Amino acid sequence: MAAAANDSTADEKAPGTIGVGRYEEMEQDGASSTAKSRLSGLLWHGGSAYDAWFSCASNQVAQVLLTLPYSFSQLGMLSGILFQLFYGLMGSWTAYLISILYVEYRTRKEREKADFRNHVIQWFEVLDGLLGRHWRNVGLAFNCTFLLFGSVIQLIACASNIYYINDRLDKRTWTYIFGACCATTVFIPSFHNYRIWSFLGLVMTTYTAWYLAVASLLHGQVDGVKHSGPTKMVLYFTGATNILYTFGGHAVTVEVMHAMWRPQKFKAIYLMATAYVLTLTLPSAASVYWAFGDELLTHSNALSLLPRTPFRDAAVVLMLVHQFITFGFACTPLYFVWEKLIGLHDCRSLCKRAAARLPVVVPIWFLAIVFPFFGPINSAVGSLLVSFTVYIIPALAHMITYRSAHARESAVEQPPRFVGRWTGTYVINAFVVVWVLVVGFGFGGWASITNFVRQIDTFGLFTKCYQCPTPPIPDASWPFPGGLHNLTLLPPAPAPSPAHFFRHHRHHSRGL
Repeated sequence: MAAAANDSTADEKAPGTIGVGRYEEMEQDGASSTAKSRLSGLLWHGGSAYDAWFSCASNQVAQVLLTLPYSFSQLGMLSGILFQLFYGLMGSWTAYLISILYVEYRTRKEREKADFRNHVIQWFEVLDGLLGRHWRNVGLAFNCTFLLFGSVIQLIACASNIYYINDRLDKRTWTYIFGACCATTVFIPSFHNYRIWSFLGLVMTTYTAWYLAVASLLHGQVDGVKHSGPTKMVLYFTGATNILYTFGGHAVTVEVMHAMWRPQKFKAIYLMATAYVLTLTLPSAASVYWAFGDELLTHSNALSLLPRTPFRDAAVVLMLVHQFITFGFACTPLYFVWEKLIGLHDCRSLCKRAAARLPVVVPIWFLAIVFPFFGPINSAVGSLLVSFTVYIIPALAHMITYRSAHARESAVEQPPRFVGRWTGTYVINAFVVVWVLVVGFGFGGWASITNFVRQIDTFGLFTKCYQCPTPPIPDASWPFPGGLHNLTLLPPAPAPSPAHFFRHHRHHSRGL
């Protein structure tokens, strides 16, 4: 406790840091010397910079790993690689902006003696504290809608993946089953409790990524493979917005930071997580596209093209577990918002909070059944929701928060020198806003919605099994080889005469 007090004093004196003494004290109040508590802390209760890194990396590359080869078939190899690098850097920059605004907000509140002991700070509250209620309402609407559909995508991905190792049930039925399974995430209190899950999730994703790369290279190119992308502007921008969605997984940045014991250490964590994620996404997407080419245009899930082996089945199972974890990541902020709305956020009873969270899962379950379009839905969410939630709004919020000279001088965190301090920061922010608004939301929105509507027209809403193989049609010629038109019909046999009948009957009677 004394150490926590010393940390608090040091943090108050040090410029550009956040006073986290009260927060650290909260974490240490329940500490116990028992082996059970130590084991629980090791597996369950995380708040270090390493935990934040695992959370960011694990959450960033979930089921989208399986759709990136599909995006490469739409973009072409060169554009696919360049967009991954470009949006990876852009996503890291806006995650940095969100972290700066969080630290600014929390520092101001702690100077006012605010207590976050039983309260999780969220992005819309940061916007409210720094820019007012109108920004809060906009941020809340976009963030909740994005996380809602992000959870929907995880359910769709679960059904799509499990179908490739057990097709006795259709994908819609699997969605029902996994919806019930994912509802158990209501029992995970907060991002503190994802320590072991984040670690396992990243291990599972790493295996799947390298399985895709190695299996595709060993499989080799299919006969007559073609790499014709890009061919259509609609497909090009649809693929680009899927990559925009891939590196827009930092909608939970504030909640992850709040779970840290030292939130000010988050600044470069997302960049390091993105660097690792690129070592998974680039080799896997490029290898699968090299092997299968244009076939991916009709196979949005890369696993569907690889032959069934124990290694592929292992990848499917691991991705299913990882999608369960990512579902929890996307849903937990929604649980917090719902708890605050009904007044149960500070309740200490886990069972009461879990029961209160269940209504959040119902609309997610329903939407996953209505729109089971694995792949195209990623692009639609990326262009319409991700573009504003994690790119445009954070950049604009940062520019407006520090628009005055006084705000810039008293800022808790000054921009780094290598980006040009405040001038360079404003230039980068303006570029992000214009680029994402025009390319991501404008062209990307047009392309992804066009493609999404095409899926509805082709498969319909509530489709039972999206992109499932068509069952073989029985050969109409069987059991007559060559077809019925080659069948020679014999003339009917003549009816027996009455005399023949009586002779046969008399012969039969003698036998008796």
